[in-house]
Amino acid sequence: MQPTARPIAGALRLMPHVSQTKICMHRYTWQNQQDLPSRGYTCGYCNRPLASARGWHGVLEHNNAIRAFVFVCHHCTGPTFIDHDGSQWPGVVFGNVVNDIPEKTVADLYEEARKATGAGAYTAAVLCCRKLLMHIAVAKGAEAGESFAAYVDYLSANHYISPDAKDWVDHIRNKGNEANHEIVIVGAADAEELLSFSEMLLKTIFEFPAAIRKRLAEPKGP
Repeated sequence: MQPTARPIAGALRLMPHVSQTKICMHRYTWQNQQDLPSRGYTCGYCNRPLASARGWHGVLEHNNAIRAFVFVCHHCTGPTFIDHDGSQWPGVVFGNVVNDIPEKTVADLYEEARKATGAGAYTAAVLCCRKLLMHIAVAKGAEAGESFAAYVDYLSANHYISPDAKDWVDHIRNKGNEANHEIVIVGAADAEELLSFSEMLLKTIFEFPAAIRKRLAEPKGP
């Protein structure tokens, strides 16, 4: 039986949209749910870990073997498909939220790279991180229109990247150029490395300075 959905609180249809890292959706009461073997996973909609035992199972047409499941998150009611090999859709967004990024383009690029990595689009994620690092450099005073390698060197020369991270600088420069100029399919490890590096930069350049400014601006007690 195909699952049907009844919206509550006046919701007309399932309409996911992205806000920060979470895919927000109307809460639903899903009909005809079944008891399933409990499965632990992280919900790709609300980004919360859980163990769900409610939803639906799918069987192979030729032998009726149970090979796939749709689990319902008890936090947000989002449905997650998990295949026989453990593949999950929607996938989990990689990395962490970075606050207080003043340039919207930079913030949007970072979130896009996170979502691409979570979706398994690793080459797209690396290309997005490449563009992200270029935007960070321009935001911190580099000239527009330079090469990717020049922007990475600018961030390093102006101490936005720690001197102890020189090996990282070379690695990121090479990986960014490889993904952009060569016919190479990037794997998960490369995408996650580059995104982690980008997250670190964004936190040290934007989030941490903003946090201390807010802390120092708090009213002093008597």
